[in-house]
This record gives sequence, structure tokens and C-alpha cells, in this order.
Amino acid sequence: MPDKDAATATATQVAPGEGKPLWFLTELYMTKLTSEHTGGAFTLVEVTGTPQAPPVPHMHHNEDETYYVLEGEWEFLSDGRTFTAGPGSVVYLPKHRLHSHRNPGDGPAKALVLYTPGGVEKFVEEAGRPGAQPSSLPPPVEEEDIQRVVGVAGKYGFEAPPPPSAPE
Repeated sequence: MPDKDAATATATQVAPGEGKPLWFLTELYMTKLTSEHTGGAFTLVEVTGTPQAPPVPHMHHNEDETYYVLEGEWEFLSDGRTFTAGPGSVVYLPKHRLHSHRNPGDGPAKALVLYTPGGVEKFVEEAGRPGAQPSSLPPPVEEEDIQRVVGVAGKYGFEAPPPPSAPE
């Protein structure tokens, strides 16, 4: 049975460099197609990862996540296994499984990320900050950024375990 919203979707073109930029912790999310564009079928985001950023373990309960690596390398942790993917690689991360991703390199890493079904852009908009061009560095992650992400995660079907406490 087709998605009732698919009937409202129309052909959409996004030119190079266009999209809505948002900093989401240490990554720049340039949203290319939202669930509104695709009748809820998917969200497509170009993600630029900051070099040497720490991984943030999390779990999606609503959508699967698929990476197509464009530049640099991405390190993934899923099902207790850590692996690296370079340009041209595709990585599929199913929902309901704890995973993380990060840029382990010294330069930026870039990937197209497909979320199915769509809607993740609403979480990124609420939990992120207005972004900039991919060549700029992200603002430092503050405790309030982490608290904002953790605070709204459940609303969008995400789990983000709290970071370990610092020893006293």
C-alpha cells in the first residue's frame, strides 16, 4: 500500500551547495531532502564530520541509516565491531541497534546519509544549532548542547546513553 503522503510529494531539485546547514554536535548536517519533500519516505543529508571528533553512541528506533562515503574516512561501531569505510563505501546501520560513527582522520570526512523513513531532520533542527559552510569549524560542543540532544532524543525515537561520569 503506497504511503498516503507520497501523493503530495513533487519533483525536487537541490543545487550544489544548497540545503539547510545545522551543526549537530561535531558534525555539519546539510539537509538536502526532507520528509516533506519525499512524502515521508526518506530524509537525505550531506554530513561533514570534524576530524578526530569523539564517537557518540546512539540508537534510532524509527529509522535505518545508510552512509555513502564521499570523502575521507568514517569509523563505525555497530554490533560490537569497529570498522572504517572510505570513499565509495556504503554502510547500512539498522534501527534498534546501538552504534556510533566518527571521522578518525586529520581532515574533514563527508558522506551522504539516507534515513528511512524520513523525519530525522526534525530532531536535528530541534537539537542542533544554525550551521555554516563546510569549510568552517564547528563551534565547541558545550554541556548545554549535549543536554539539549539528550533532552529531546526520546521525542524523536532516539536513545543517547549519557557519557560516563568523570572520576571525582
